[in-house]
Amino acid sequence: MAKPARSPTAEALPAAVGSGLRSLASAASGFLDRWSVVGTGVSRLEKTLGDQFPEGEHYFGLENFGNTCYCNSVLQALYYCIPFREQLLEYYTNYRNPGDAEENLLTCLADLFAQISLSKKKTGVISPKRFVHRVRKQNESFCSSMHQDAHEFLNFLLNEIVDILEKEFSTVKDSPESTSPGRAANGEVYHLANEVRREPLVTWVHKNFQGILTNETKCLMCETVTAKDETFLDLSIDIEQNSSLTSCLKSFFSTEILNAEDKFFCDNCCSLQEAQKRMKIKKAPQILVIHLKRFKFIEQLSQHKKLSYRVVYPMELKLSSASHDVDCEYSLFAVVVHTGCREGPEEECPHPKEGGWCCVYGGHYVSQIKSGDHWLSFDDDSVDKIQESTLQTFYGSSREYSRNSDHGYILFYESVAKS
Repeated sequence: MAKPARSPTAEALPAAVGSGLRSLASAASGFLDRWSVVGTGVSRLEKTLGDQFPEGEHYFGLENFGNTCYCNSVLQALYYCIPFREQLLEYYTNYRNPGDAEENLLTCLADLFAQISLSKKKTGVISPKRFVHRVRKQNESFCSSMHQDAHEFLNFLLNEIVDILEKEFSTVKDSPESTSPGRAANGEVYHLANEVRREPLVTWVHKNFQGILTNETKCLMCETVTAKDETFLDLSIDIEQNSSLTSCLKSFFSTEILNAEDKFFCDNCCSLQEAQKRMKIKKAPQILVIHLKRFKFIEQLSQHKKLSYRVVYPMELKLSSASHDVDCEYSLFAVVVHTGCREGPEEECPHPKEGGWCCVYGGHYVSQIKSGDHWLSFDDDSVDKIQESTLQTFYGSSREYSRNSDHGYILFYESVAKS
């Protein structure tokens, strides 16, 4: 749900009604925290963590400009993706020309991350106003006062950063020092959609988030196998009621039979044939981002319906059965949670409406993030320590009607090195 602009006199009210994730008591304490940070005192979060506060780390909330929780939740997840943060800050330090007047989304993001990382305070609230303004200038889809989708924003942001880095690389491609970062790690030459063959530029976004899927199709007549590789920055997974992430991934990578109107054209047989189709991970990414498809478009209603299905996601994830890559062990470090309508009669909806639509179009986003040995909840400008067991409350509901409307939406897993 969109949060109204906050002021010192109205601080407690939006916090109490914003997401349903915090109590009135925590909202009041958040109000006090704001002023202890501004002054010379120590914030409640610093007192809570005490000696467990990670050295050199910072925990800052982000101001909400009416409906920018989708942006804030993704930014927090990316900031605590340590390899991404470090490389972005390196870009800020070494590659950005301070005299260059041209501003883009990458420089705004680097400035924001640097502002947090270089702060003398450990906790506080930062306004990402310049970054949000740039996002809206870059993409009109995010200019609306309506609720936006966090997954769409994540895809937009990562792809936009890649485009900027590729443009910057192209301006110095004749330099000997700049050619090596553009080579793929395995030296492969990929086919592009327009059939132009060239070595792809591998940016630090690719190194962190990009994986390779192999799409294999086997003709059941001649048994010829056709394989095609495609890259991905995240996996969008269909979900089922009372299931687990592991079972949903198993379905995603299961074998599909192509027959009837879906027959496959076999080049060897020169005709349409029944075939088996399956996908496997050829190269696993360092950071595995999984999008749970909780919004389903209902044609009869001409609108989306939120699926509150209970989907259990593990703290440790293995992809051995779905991958050719032997190093496929991951650890969960961030969950973007969506709070919105539960399934049930519209008049029983516990959330306000926005723009005349049911709040499945509204809702609210928060991030649950692991930092050091503890988990934190980032809800716009509020940051609180939580127990790891709290993550279980975001699995979803096993019943059709439930008052729980807080559901895990985007999962961030980091690769775990085998000992």
